[in-house]
Amino acid sequence: MKLTALLVCVFGVTTGEFVVAGILPAVAGDLRVSIPAAGLLVTAYALGMIVGGPLLTAITAGRPRKPLALGLLGVAVTGNLLSTVAPGYGVLFAARIVTALVTSTFFANAIVIATTSAPPDKKASTVAKLAFGMNLAMILGAPLGTWIGETFGWRSTFAAITACCATGLVLVARFVPNDQPGVRTRALGEFTVFRDRDLLLAIVITAVANVGVLMVFTYLAPLLTGPASFSAAAVAPMLLVYGVGATIGNLVGGRLADRALLPSQLGALAMLVVLLVALRLSPSAALTGLLVFAVGAVGFSVIPGMQARVLTTAAAAPTLAIAVNASAYQVAAAFAGWLGGRVVAGLGLPAIYLVAAAATVLGVALTGVAAARGGRGVSPR
Repeated sequence: MKLTALLVCVFGVTTGEFVVAGILPAVAGDLRVSIPAAGLLVTAYALGMIVGGPLLTAITAGRPRKPLALGLLGVAVTGNLLSTVAPGYGVLFAARIVTALVTSTFFANAIVIATTSAPPDKKASTVAKLAFGMNLAMILGAPLGTWIGETFGWRSTFAAITACCATGLVLVARFVPNDQPGVRTRALGEFTVFRDRDLLLAIVITAVANVGVLMVFTYLAPLLTGPASFSAAAVAPMLLVYGVGATIGNLVGGRLADRALLPSQLGALAMLVVLLVALRLSPSAALTGLLVFAVGAVGFSVIPGMQARVLTTAAAAPTLAIAVNASAYQVAAAFAGWLGGRVVAGLGLPAIYLVAAAATVLGVALTGVAAARGGRGVSPR
């Protein structure tokens, strides 16, 4: 039940991040701001996670994990409740930033709580099970939240997210045990851990290796309706196909990482390069659909291993390391969106696939360097 309680929380918090894109027009219309201004709500959330995650995690170093998780969830509930009743754009903007500031720290804390009692050879699959909440947020939470917003108004979407987070808070209070001896960390260790080159390389790999797949996901809708000649009505089902692939890949990738962490990550990234090139060359809609599923599966199969490797190389300060790793992923997402825009403006939309493949090749090279270094991170301990 401990893992289930944490999964509900991850689902609620992550849905709060993803769902805003689906209700942007309604928010803009109701608050009388432009679509670009409403879009800044998404940017602000990402920036809040990038900055707030490492900073807040460092500040809360050494705190007992269960009370900290409850406090962070309390902030998330308050932030989403404030979003529900926000009288204007300024209040909504502030509420989104407040919520974002605690998101990375909560996720990092949840991973450490979930993996503390897991056997050394089950850490990656435990991370994968927890990350399943993120996948559910993508394939179920965001579409459901969008439907709620379209049917009952965008404020109802935030009300539903508030209820989900509050439910998660109650479950954590009931089923997550109090800290056991040895769980607490020292504040000094939280900072000095970044002297470890293996840890720094693991975080850099997260930032670099995910750029390609995130670039394709960001521009998937125009790629499908443009070069692939799908109808606009087919975009939502194809996003569902991608999300289902991501969910399966996440769970399978966790098991593979338990057996051979870096080798499985290296193989998956190399396969992703091939799939991205194949998407560029795909001659039919049917094959494109299969490849979209495969890209989602393979692209997300590396996430549990990346998180597990950070855990194995940051024993002195796992929470801060995971929070920084989450920020690295957000940096990858932001950079992917920017780079993709430059590619579309310069080389054209179809070139997205090839540039994404090239970016992934760099991730393969860095993972190869990590594997060649040996030692920690080759497999969970």
